[in-house]
Amino acid sequence: MTTSKKTGLHRFALFTAGCTLLLLVAGALVTSNDAGLSVPDWPLSYGSLTPPMVGGIRYEHSHRLIASFVGLLTIVLAVWLWLREPRHWVRRLGLVALGAVIAQGVLGGLTVWFFLPVPISVAHASLAQLFFSTVISLALFTSRWWQSDLPQLDDSGAPRVRQLALWSVAAIFLQLILGAALRHKGFGIVPHLAGAAVVTFLVFWTAAVLRRRFPESAVLARCRVLLHALLGFQLLLGGAAWWSRVAAREFPQPIPVMVWLTVAHTVVGALVLAGAVVVALVCFRILNPAREAALASHSEAAPLRLSR
Repeated sequence: MTTSKKTGLHRFALFTAGCTLLLLVAGALVTSNDAGLSVPDWPLSYGSLTPPMVGGIRYEHSHRLIASFVGLLTIVLAVWLWLREPRHWVRRLGLVALGAVIAQGVLGGLTVWFFLPVPISVAHASLAQLFFSTVISLALFTSRWWQSDLPQLDDSGAPRVRQLALWSVAAIFLQLILGAALRHKGFGIVPHLAGAAVVTFLVFWTAAVLRRRFPESAVLARCRVLLHALLGFQLLLGGAAWWSRVAAREFPQPIPVMVWLTVAHTVVGALVLAGAVVVALVCFRILNPAREAALASHSEAAPLRLSR
């Protein structure tokens, strides 16, 4: 693939990721405005492609329109990867993204047909987070940085940074599931608070280990800043969103400050997960566990000993 085509594919993946972020905003607006059943049918809206955009209909139908556009973008991205991308695993990941967006659309329809059951609603919200992180990963894999010849660093500590990064990703995703269950009234705030404590501990542990073991790496320094910034902002938004819900409890309809703080908290949560995924992938790209490094050096030294 030529350089211009590689750049075009990377930019298209970034555009798809940006549109997916907009879709997350639209979905959070639906939930925060209690507009999930404003349109009682699916896939059409009141039997039409152009229903009256009034009340909660404007949130639900706008969400469907943006979702359809993101679905089309994902189809183009998957086909483009399949035709032009030489790496088999990247092509397969494009198909995974396509399957995820199809499943997401089906789950969205099921939430309407079955009147917002908590398990399906939580699955719909959680898969949206996974899909966004998948598209972000594709944007990283198609970048010039990822495909360049990068210097490798040896990780001789325990636990390995790769492990810490994966633990952080898993904890963040579990926390997003707990947050979705809270928003859809599956249970109270306590499990979500416990999850936040675990995520905070793991993220700060990962960032501290990165700083201690690799103080000279500019890339890993940016990873630390990314983790700290996203998590810190998310914790502030979480407190503000909960305060707004308590303050708005007596109001008959969701008030704007509660809606937008909840939307921001939901969307930044997706960014926290995507950021943690990027950090984990960067660690896998440039860090070598000490055992692998020792084996590599041994294999390089063996021909020299034989030649003697």
